Amino acid sequence: MSKPKHIHILGICGTFMGGIAAIAKQSGYRVTGCDTNVYPPMSTQLEAQGIELIEGWGTEQLELKPDVFVIGNVVSRGNPLMEEILNRNLPYTSGPQWLADTLLRDKWVLGVAGTHGKTTTSAMLAWILEHAGLNPGFLIGGVPQNFGISARITDSAFFVIEADEYDTAFFDKRSKFVHYHPRTAILNNLEFDHADIFPDLAAIETQFHHLVRTVPGNGLVVSNGREESLQRVIKRGCWTLVEQFGNDDGWNVTANNEVTLRGKVQGVLQWELMGEHNSMNALAALAAARHAGVPVSQGLAALAEFRNVKRRMEVRGTVNGITVYDDFAHHPTAIDTTVAGLRRKVGKARILAVLEPRSNTMKLGVMKDALPASLKDADLTFCYAGNLGWDARGALAPLGDKAVVREDLNALIEAIAAVARSGDQILVMSNGGFGGIHEKLLKRLQ
Repeated sequence: MSKPKHIHILGICGTFMGGIAAIAKQSGYRVTGCDTNVYPPMSTQLEAQGIELIEGWGTEQLELKPDVFVIGNVVSRGNPLMEEILNRNLPYTSGPQWLADTLLRDKWVLGVAGTHGKTTTSAMLAWILEHAGLNPGFLIGGVPQNFGISARITDSAFFVIEADEYDTAFFDKRSKFVHYHPRTAILNNLEFDHADIFPDLAAIETQFHHLVRTVPGNGLVVSNGREESLQRVIKRGCWTLVEQFGNDDGWNVTANNEVTLRGKVQGVLQWELMGEHNSMNALAALAAARHAGVPVSQGLAALAEFRNVKRRMEVRGTVNGITVYDDFAHHPTAIDTTVAGLRRKVGKARILAVLEPRSNTMKLGVMKDALPASLKDADLTFCYAGNLGWDARGALAPLGDKAVVREDLNALIEAIAAVARSGDQILVMSNGGFGGIHEKLLKRLQ
């Protein structure tokens, strides 16, 4: 019996690289990996799958002698292990490249790209295909609650992937998504983000143009018809049929949740999710699934049973009539739609928005002037300003006494607890762990 091929993953504890580790293991590879943040939940998730983890970047890991080193984009020049891999001319590749060459080669890839909603839309699409009996593989940057895992490989022809525009690795500055060669590509929306690697929106549009160039003629591009940025991307050259959503030329949804295609009613979207952004995500998923052979009626039946990804308006607990939500929103547009969605759900109840500007774009302060408008539907805003390189008080000044800024997490929790009362909805928004604020807040509110 031949020995299973061995990959060693540098930066294995990120959501994406952890997903690659999981599906490589499921495919019969021996998988080992290292990182600096080897802690739960990712560490326990990986160890449960029999994946050996090493803390740090020690060069003794070269003794493992893997067939190839798979490099995550957390790794940069100067990393001692990476430097030694280069010095010894050992074989290495990026996560997206390895995935594309090894596991996606013969798959019908359905790629979900966009500034917002990638994770939710990928989860919806995977669930529609699953519900239709197509048993898709997937790699998603969150945990879809219908599946309970973020990645799996199957013998199905179909594979759903969250197609990220962030760069691939220190040695490959193209967006991750150019590696996947999707036959079905969703372009969900496109705004300026990732200010740490892109100078402006035009630079991101170029990457999306590169993605469109890889979609075959017998494929499908599902594009948000409301986004001028995506219209510009398509105009730069497209060799594939385009179906738009969000307008009456393509897919749309009426005020009473009827889904229409070119003006003809296809059925009704009956589900628990809030907000117009989620209706748009659903249209994109229905269009992509239809391309893979799933009738719209079947797609709608699946969405009626869809449970959102963890950390998307997830209720973390209710204490003394006060409900605490957790949401991943970390860009002003996402904050705006998240708060607006909650407002529609709770009516006149008070919304206390709690924000940690933690993404690279937010930390750089590029979006700070858009924050007050994005929080307009909240009654009070509490901002954690620890480690920020810009003046949060100045940025939120347009909100007047509706904004509270604290540099210390415990002080922020005390400020929230001092004003919270029964009936309040506390919406916590961050793309990180936010120092475990949800549990601390629920405990303090007791």
